[in-house]
Amino acid sequence: MKFLAAALVFFSITVFGQDVNVPKQVSDAFTKLYPKVTNVKWDKEGKNEYEAGFKYEGKDMTVVFDKNGMPGETETVIQISELPNAVAPYIAKKYPGYKITEADKISDAKGKTLYEAEISKDKIHKDVLFDKAGKPVKK
Repeated sequence: MKFLAAALVFFSITVFGQDVNVPKQVSDAFTKLYPKVTNVKWDKEGKNEYEAGFKYEGKDMTVVFDKNGMPGETETVIQISELPNAVAPYIAKKYPGYKITEADKISDAKGKTLYEAEISKDKIHKDVLFDKAGKPVKK
């Protein structure tokens, strides 16, 4: 019980010690989903959304919550090799000379999953979205 109390105090300091004033229902919702995460960086997304950035099970993640604490989009950094197989050939064909520099798995609140390939060529950077099969998706 002492550990739980200490963890909650530490989490509160981590959440509220930053420039973003995170509503209690949002921080409580985050704690319920990720009870063992202690180092969270909060950002404000638009007028009524809050984004938590953190490391979970060794992976960098972000989760967006609305002002009532309802989670929305979750983004997890993945290995480029974890992208669907069709992504690399598509990038090579449609974006000659570009290299995939980072990959993310994105899940919305309804469980729909997309993959994002961040690509670069010289000083140009783009994000290209794909479905689970590796087909490009316009957002």
